[in-house]
Amino acid sequence: MKMMLVPRCAALLRVHGPFPFSAIKARPSFPIRCPSLLSRLLSTRPTMSSSLKAGQFIGSLDCGTTSVRFIVFDEHADIIAQHQLEFPQYYPHPGWHEHDVDEIQQHADKCIEEAIVALESKGWAKESVKAIGITNQRETTVAWSRKTGKPLCRAIVWTDSRTKHTVAHYDAKLRNTGIQVSPGVWKKGEEGVDALRNITGLPLSTYFSGIKLRWMIDNYPQVAEAHDADDLLFGTIESWVAYNLLGGAKTNIHIGEVTNASRTLLLNMSTLKWEPSLLEFFGFRESVLPKLVSTSEVYGEIAYGPLKGVPIGGLVGDQQAALIGNKCLSQGEAKCTYGTGAFLLFNTGGEIVKSNHGLLTTVAYQAGPDAKPAYALEGSIAVAGSAIKWLRDTMKIIESASEINDLAAKEEDSGGVYFVTAFSGLLAPYWDSGAAGLIIGISQYTNPSHIARATLEANAFQTRAVIESMKLDSGSDLKHLKVDGGMTNGDLAMEILADIGGFDVVRPDMRESTALGAALCAGAAIKAFGWDLTKPETLAQVNTKGTRSFPPSAEESTREEKWKLWQKAVERSRNWDEGVDA
Repeated sequence: MKMMLVPRCAALLRVHGPFPFSAIKARPSFPIRCPSLLSRLLSTRPTMSSSLKAGQFIGSLDCGTTSVRFIVFDEHADIIAQHQLEFPQYYPHPGWHEHDVDEIQQHADKCIEEAIVALESKGWAKESVKAIGITNQRETTVAWSRKTGKPLCRAIVWTDSRTKHTVAHYDAKLRNTGIQVSPGVWKKGEEGVDALRNITGLPLSTYFSGIKLRWMIDNYPQVAEAHDADDLLFGTIESWVAYNLLGGAKTNIHIGEVTNASRTLLLNMSTLKWEPSLLEFFGFRESVLPKLVSTSEVYGEIAYGPLKGVPIGGLVGDQQAALIGNKCLSQGEAKCTYGTGAFLLFNTGGEIVKSNHGLLTTVAYQAGPDAKPAYALEGSIAVAGSAIKWLRDTMKIIESASEINDLAAKEEDSGGVYFVTAFSGLLAPYWDSGAAGLIIGISQYTNPSHIARATLEANAFQTRAVIESMKLDSGSDLKHLKVDGGMTNGDLAMEILADIGGFDVVRPDMRESTALGAALCAGAAIKAFGWDLTKPETLAQVNTKGTRSFPPSAEESTREEKWKLWQKAVERSRNWDEGVDA
């Protein structure tokens, strides 16, 4: 009897086609009389379900600071399907901020899985996703084992400030011992500080991932042991997620992308290679570092899950991804992402522009392994949307963040009120950790609408301050500023930004610019839709739906008068905390 089952099942297969395995899930009691044929039947399953449409889409895995999401885009940047999940944050001590990177990976896998379910529910086959890109929170630092592929400790998040003493130690070393800039040539003191900036584009700071890695080695025995035994792998989040999606410890594909590498204090900005003198300075084995890759190329294929076999074609840090997603691919173009804080990047093209006015120099993107890199100046604003949250949660002036625009619109101006939102000091271009928050110009005339408007103006003034520095550093004027992020939803906030800045503000209807940037990198890597990051005209039809421009309407004299008063307010807020260096 058993001998008769095999040809009988095979005959059924010839007559009726591939076995409908979806029926097994729907009816668990479905009788399978030919279990030995299971693998053969599976192998005959079509690559694309006949009931689902074939499309051509690009996926984007956006691994942010508090959540992960996977978005499927079409060639015009319309969102076809998406899924988002928040993951836990850990604050074990004051100033510490940690992530469990296994949880991040699990959330990433789940987001991909659920987004593909949503895609199929809309009638599209999963095979329609032709490539994916990955974008990530920058500077967050991961240490894991080469042998096991498992993390050795929690990741240290970019916001974490535990490394102050590590920074102080290496600042003293830089000034007293210095760094070797060429064989036998050392620079120390202010020359050493300048040399570090010239090599990396960055200052010594708790912000950057090389400092965080050094702290891990110095404070976690398991990380130090792995380093000594040559078992340690270091990377930022894109490196960790790509490692896992590409096979983990089985394949050990350990790569790191250049925009993220440019935030480590270990990359030579000119050569786009790890700098040996800095590895020596910080005491790192070269073998812990990932292989450097460009922003847009095929790194390998996904090893598991619903997108198994799909190439990963883009890796890029989140702020650079937003620059690409806003299509700021030509020299002189700039974008600003307004979230909890704000990050403004100004494309300087192929030129490395050293900032003498409080900004950072960073890699903007590298369009392929043989492409020349594009660079950018970056200004970070610590407080943007968090000031609105303060009005809502602490001051109770508004009940929801969206109400601030309506409240501010009740007055034509701020009534002479200026709000310096230095809740934890000021970042670019002031770099004053001793600055304090300040509201000045209050009188009996002042009402909540004036305060609301002053809050929106504070965001605009700080943006202008960064842009003024960018103009001085680059010698280029700004024609328009492309924007994205939660704060940009309000029209009034955008009108105020244009009036105070004196430039056009351009806001797209679809503002998932970070995820879109990673998708553009991946699409360009497989030459989808004719996309080419080196030819901005090939992206002309991407994300054009509903784009709105806000031109300045204020008189120049009014704009400059308010700008002078803002600067006076900033000076009054500075160096408030005694004993804190500016």
